[in-house]
Amino acid sequence: MAISKSEVEHIAKLARLKFTEEEIEAMAQELSKILDYVNKLNELDTENVEPTAHIVPIHNVFREDEVKPSMPREKVLMNAPFTEQGCFKVPKIIE
Repeated sequence: MAISKSEVEHIAKLARLKFTEEEIEAMAQELSKILDYVNKLNELDTENVEPTAHIVPIHNVFREDEVKPSMPREKVLMNAPFTEQGCFKVPKIIE
């Protein structure tokens, strides 16, 4: 699949890149080679391959959520340099 110079220029514009004419030509050839290589995957027989199949069996490793008591708020905030209304207070960094 051949990539044209205008397609490379469009991609470069989207990526905010500037290329010389020589670089655009080289990039068109390189991208064409990459797409040709990826297109070889269409030659594979995937008839009996399940979607998202894995070599090893995958099991759900999540545990059930259980409500447990947490630390008291006062203890959590005890070493905080600044607190306000029971929460951590951090300095403003965005103007």
